[in-house]
Amino acid sequence: MQGALTSMMQQYRRLGSSIPADTLLLFRLGDFYELLFEDAREAAGLLNVALTKRNAVPMRGVPYHATQSYVAKLIKAVAASRSAAP
Repeated sequence: MQGALTSMMQQYRRLGSSIPADTLLLFRLGDFYELLFEDAREAAGLLNVALTKRNAVPMRGVPYHATQSYVAKLIKAVAASRSAAP
């Protein structure tokens, strides 16, 4: 799959490998902050929003002007899921 990845997707993978595994990476791309791969799947589930795909790679973008709202929702959802965990 590495050959099918765009240079942005490859950069996302490199950056993602340098941060803690339980951290979601938001990557600024034009007017959006994008989440890719497993980050996109997790964020879509937490935010109850649809995934898109490019080259079979799951993606979820949020407009930069609404980022604070989405990040607040993610923090609240993650906190709730961790407090509910045994």
